[in-house]
Amino acid sequence: QVQLVESGGGLVQAGGSLRLSCAASGRTFSSYTMGWFRQAPGKEREFVAAISWSGGSTNYADGVKGRFTISRDNAKNTVFLQMNSLEPGDTAVYYCALGVRHIVMATAASDYDYWGQGTQVTVSS
Repeated sequence: QVQLVESGGGLVQAGGSLRLSCAASGRTFSSYTMGWFRQAPGKEREFVAAISWSGGSTNYADGVKGRFTISRDNAKNTVFLQMNSLEPGDTAVYYCALGVRHIVMATAASDYDYWGQGTQVTVSS
């Protein structure tokens, strides 16, 4: 059993920055993947970024490349999403997720096994 707890969301003006954190607890895995998704009202959950825990390789959605950075702190079992140059289109509930296996692309929600409760990010124009 795994628990994921997100934090760091809030209200920010366009062009501003936020850093989201997601702490994992309850179980350890030899090889796994963690990612960030977001969901706006009335829309499907959308892939944002992913990172492999062992090698640290990353993958980003096209719309956030160059603005968002995913990283991890292995000692704290925590993944971060640094969001810069935020736009109103980034407004959504952001969720972190964990897949118990290493995933090559890790862009589908079905790739993941555990989900956090979400944290709201609102970007004003």
